[in-house]
Amino acid sequence: MILIGQYDSSFVRRVGIALTLYGLPFEHRPWSTFGDAERLREFNPLVKVPTLVLDDGEVLIDSHMIIDHLDSLVEPERRMFPASEPERRRAMKIAALATGMADNGVSLFYETYLHQSPSAMLVERRRGQVLGALRTLEEDRAARSTPYWFGETIGHADVAVACALRHVGDSLPGLIDPARYPQVHAHAARLESLEVFQAVSQPFVPPS
Repeated sequence: MILIGQYDSSFVRRVGIALTLYGLPFEHRPWSTFGDAERLREFNPLVKVPTLVLDDGEVLIDSHMIIDHLDSLVEPERRMFPASEPERRRAMKIAALATGMADNGVSLFYETYLHQSPSAMLVERRRGQVLGALRTLEEDRAARSTPYWFGETIGHADVAVACALRHVGDSLPGLIDPARYPQVHAHAARLESLEVFQAVSQPFVPPS
């Protein structure tokens, strides 16, 4: 398999971490959606990352779809979403909140730094969406006592939250006050100390 995209994207990074944790071999091509747009377009007409090229040549183009496919490649007991309800849908909700937070963070970054005249209305809306998701994540994590979000082992929800927090924090410095979200920050810091998170990592590089 070939994973296309830079690890300063939380979406690419969560896929890279999942591939590594599952022990699935892959080649990483750290292409940028800006500098490598033409090469990327050959695989993904949306020119978005992550893009995963399967061994048979089929291309997957969305992080949720990619994660679902990766889960199908490992034994049920190793899958990083809970197998039974209601924990499965609860874990998927946490992951969706995290990826939604990151997605709105990307939109806020583009609006703030890449537009000559940012829309004040859109900036405020995106800020509210990022911080609203973070408040919900903080409340949910504070209600749990297990080492990981849904038990004793790491799951996709844990990875999604940590990657999203790093992405938003690096690309939008000053937006998030760690003191207001201590549970989420402590949880993410613990994950960032793991070898796999340090190996699958890249400093944020603003598009040029």
